[in-house]
Amino acid sequence: MGGFGKSVLSVKMASQDQSKDSGSKKNGGKELGMVTPQEKSSKKMKSSKKMKFASSSAETEPTSTTTISDDSKSGRGMSTMPRVVKRKLQKLRPIVEYNKRGKGIGQAHSEMQSYIGVLARSRVPLVDMKWAQISKDIKEQIWEAVDIAFVVGQGGKNSVLASAAKKWKDFKFTLTRHYIIPYTNDRERLSQPPETYKFIEKAQWDAFVASRLSKDFESVHSQHAQIREELEYNHRLS
Repeated sequence: MGGFGKSVLSVKMASQDQSKDSGSKKNGGKELGMVTPQEKSSKKMKSSKKMKFASSSAETEPTSTTTISDDSKSGRGMSTMPRVVKRKLQKLRPIVEYNKRGKGIGQAHSEMQSYIGVLARSRVPLVDMKWAQISKDIKEQIWEAVDIAFVVGQGGKNSVLASAAKKWKDFKFTLTRHYIIPYTNDRERLSQPPETYKFIEKAQWDAFVASRLSKDFESVHSQHAQIREELEYNHRLS
């Protein structure tokens, strides 16, 4: 009986070893609970994608709901940025990251750019001026709002205001091309700001429309259109 018992025991142990080997193969050559170096690296990469934050001692802005406009290219219209507002109330500032070439990367940079666009569209008057003619007070307000919400890093104030200038110019171009020029013969349509941009004051909208329908602007617009056509033609030839 002693020999028989040993034989049975050895069979059971061999069966258990085979079961472990089978389980190991099913799990990609590793036992349950084991983590491969590749998985560790993957987890590190995922964690590195999370935004880094810095606490802020600056006073927060009022707690009222902030309504903003998304990038005009998206066509999604009015929206809200509750994350930015919430973090400002908590005095948490996402740290904007940059690559080796100094180009902004990551989620914090994307959110900051969206926020700059919001400020450029909502705080800068819709006037027929160049960015250099916009008051320093308005530019300072934009910078302070961004600086409270984000750790800007490289470029600082100059990069923020340069981005705001471009977004403001693009906004005026979008309004002109999509909401004014196509409706030059529809005065009723042009009598009110577009539904997408309800934050535009009517007085500013009326003045902006008038400037875009003036003979001077039409002349400049035609010249620019001709230049663009020539550039595109030369590009095709090359």
